[in-house]
Amino acid sequence: MAQHQTVSNGHGGHNGGHGGGHGSLKSYVIGFALSIVLTIIPLVVVMNGMLGRVGMTVVVLAAATLQFIVQLVFFMHIREEEKPRYNLMALLLGILLLLTIVIGSIWIMSMNVVAH
Repeated sequence: MAQHQTVSNGHGGHNGGHGGGHGSLKSYVIGFALSIVLTIIPLVVVMNGMLGRVGMTVVVLAAATLQFIVQLVFFMHIREEEKPRYNLMALLLGILLLLTIVIGSIWIMSMNVVAH
């Protein structure tokens, strides 16, 4: 009896007390598969030199942006939260982090003297 109450009120229970949504196994598998694909595509393009410099940059940035969206939807459950304020704050933080990473990466790539 006591063990049942611990499971039903704990973090791993289906009806946890914090009200936050957890994804299903299917959504985690789909998110993981999409993350792997979005990691492999730019890796293959860059390692095989399939595109020019601008094309590679566009593919890497597009894959990174899609990867970010996959992380938000499948692992951070941005669409499943009951309170929209938290969704907005998480999305704004994610966009800020995304812009910092993308702009910082472009700046580092353009200032890299060894690559030129």
